[in-house]
Amino acid sequence: MKILIRNGRLLDGAGNLDRVGDLAIAAGRIVALGDVPKDFEAQRVIDATGLVVAPGLVDLAARLREPGHEHEGMLESELAAAAAGGVTSLVCPPDTDPTLDEPGLVEMLKFRARKLSRCRLFPLGALTRGLKGEQLTEMAELTEAGCVGFSQAEVPIRNTQFLLRALQYAATYGYTVWLHPLDPWLGGGVAASGAVATRLGLSGVPVTAETLALHTIFELVQVTGARVHLCRLSSAAGVELLRAAKARGLPVTADVSINSLHLTDMDIGFFNTAMRLTPPLRQQRDRDALRAALADGTLDALVSDHMPVSADEKNVPFAEATPGASGLELLLSLALKWAQDEGVPMARALALVSAEPVRVLGSALGSLGASAGRLMEGGVADVCVFDPNARWAVQPEALRSQGTHTPFAFGMTGFELPGRVRYTLVAGTLAFEAANA
Repeated sequence: MKILIRNGRLLDGAGNLDRVGDLAIAAGRIVALGDVPKDFEAQRVIDATGLVVAPGLVDLAARLREPGHEHEGMLESELAAAAAGGVTSLVCPPDTDPTLDEPGLVEMLKFRARKLSRCRLFPLGALTRGLKGEQLTEMAELTEAGCVGFSQAEVPIRNTQFLLRALQYAATYGYTVWLHPLDPWLGGGVAASGAVATRLGLSGVPVTAETLALHTIFELVQVTGARVHLCRLSSAAGVELLRAAKARGLPVTADVSINSLHLTDMDIGFFNTAMRLTPPLRQQRDRDALRAALADGTLDALVSDHMPVSADEKNVPFAEATPGASGLELLLSLALKWAQDEGVPMARALALVSAEPVRVLGSALGSLGASAGRLMEGGVADVCVFDPNARWAVQPEALRSQGTHTPFAFGMTGFELPGRVRYTLVAGTLAFEAANA
């Protein structure tokens, strides 16, 4: 289908593109950018006057809950939420049921996602069989099936010698290992250690739980040369260790969640289970350090950390609640809010949820990688069109995700979010169109 997006602000931070113009799409590709040939005959014209035309968002952390947890999220509902949030590509961890440790399971998941035509899906394969930390999976076969890396999700490998061998194997074949830095012996609490957890009588997770894990990972990376992506750093001390590791030239990247970027342990209030998250919300100094690290490039990407959770698993005492929140539909707006708060250009904020996540994925994207997260002629037409001036209050019941729990519901935060997605296109196909577009 030929689509013409007219008179929008074409904004691609990675390509230094910022101008008002037109964008023409044909056969799933961008065929003209800025000045469109007069003989281009569009079957659909979108008036983007006053709107920003940006690359589709790329989210490195989104649980879709299927297979195995369909009562919390169906593939159809969560990919619809992604499209509504302007997300055109997402990475999902392997902790489904059954675990993504067999090629057939990965192929089935990708096939179902392709049929829905809402969002590109890039699964992470399980690093070990059943995530048990005892036997490596067949990484080559999982890669051929479509996995872009290997992860334990949030299940730690307790045997450091086994983790060493896993990284050695991954380094040999050029695979990226995605690790959640959390010491298994110190990370069993439900809130960040500190005055708030003490006052509420909640078991704490000290910053040391993150820094000890980071020290171990960095030493093993130094020995093996394995490429490691660190999932959802949460502390100022962790940021400093990451900064030092990068200065040493270690092949590591890291992301931060929208939750840790905007919230602190004070937001727990009186046992608000919407704030029961992993990693736990930490103190303001940690949040400020994460914000600064994202701005200066120490942190490589911003993620939604989307994890839909059913009402039954949240309507319980705080310590018993399942951690997690829905975030796919909030990623763009919370990136823009961070940029406004910190005085960061909009182009930089958009790059952190598009081009920079693609850089983290690297060669794992194959032929798609050359243009993913970018606006460029001849490139894939994954496009997000949004209104930068719109402001909206998050109403959980209006979210398309099957999980409606979010710590950013208007009644909890009291603030409105900037930016609202109007259109999302995946490979030139209209995946989402706002009702009032």
